[in-house]
Amino acid sequence: MKNNKVAILVDSCNDISEELTQKYGFYTMPLVINYKDRSYKDRVDITPQEVYDSFKVEIPKTSLPLRSDIDALLDQIKADGYDNIIASIISSGLSGTYQSMHLIADDRDDLNIEVINTLNIGIGSGFVGIYAAELLEQGLDFDTVVDKTREAVSNSSVIFGLETLEYLMKGGRIGKVSGILGSALKIKPIISCNTDGIYDTIAKVRGRKQSINKMMEIARAKVGNHKNYYIALCHGDALDEMLQMKEELKDLISNAKIYSEGQISPVLGVHTGPGLLGIGVMILED
Repeated sequence: MKNNKVAILVDSCNDISEELTQKYGFYTMPLVINYKDRSYKDRVDITPQEVYDSFKVEIPKTSLPLRSDIDALLDQIKADGYDNIIASIISSGLSGTYQSMHLIADDRDDLNIEVINTLNIGIGSGFVGIYAAELLEQGLDFDTVVDKTREAVSNSSVIFGLETLEYLMKGGRIGKVSGILGSALKIKPIISCNTDGIYDTIAKVRGRKQSINKMMEIARAKVGNHKNYYIALCHGDALDEMLQMKEELKDLISNAKIYSEGQISPVLGVHTGPGLLGIGVMILED
């Protein structure tokens, strides 16, 4: 994807599949997972499953990409012949990655870098990067792609349900979800990012099955009569349930412009724990 000499940089919490990363030539900047004895780069030298398997021994912490790693990646992009970069970064309301990337972008006089605050997480962020890539493939110039991508941020969302809220609480990422923590009634919140890019409850249901059904109902409502959309299914150590959702949503999936599926990144898994199920939807102009 060399047209207009624009590169697209995403962070590892954009949760873009390997297949789509290859297709669009994304450059991925990994966040970091820290255990007491060593640190790992997200998806580079640790897998999601390894993180879940480690919970019995230690729940790790996460941190931003290292400045040296970001600069090295930007140097690589420059060496590959690009002068312009669009960076699709997870919500500033959930991580310091956006702020960090912004500061580094301002320091780099050798590159023209536009950092996009996706106000989202996971594939909700990833879809923003994918949308930018699709616009570039249409031959639009850098400034137009940046403007259109920023305008489209609010059209992308991810909704998810968790087996337990304890990991969100431990990681301090609970956002506005906390109002139902004391419930002993097996109330399951359906969570999404609000307009400030912070986790918020968009529905409450009782039990796992109801949670899955409600998520699918919300996804269908989001797609509505739109003909032009992306959809994704994601999970955190809950593959079988994700595949059941895939079966029930096959009509939406078959009509989607882009469909992707997979396990969320290890960093996101640290904060959500095993048992996450999610659906990403981005509505495009018809």
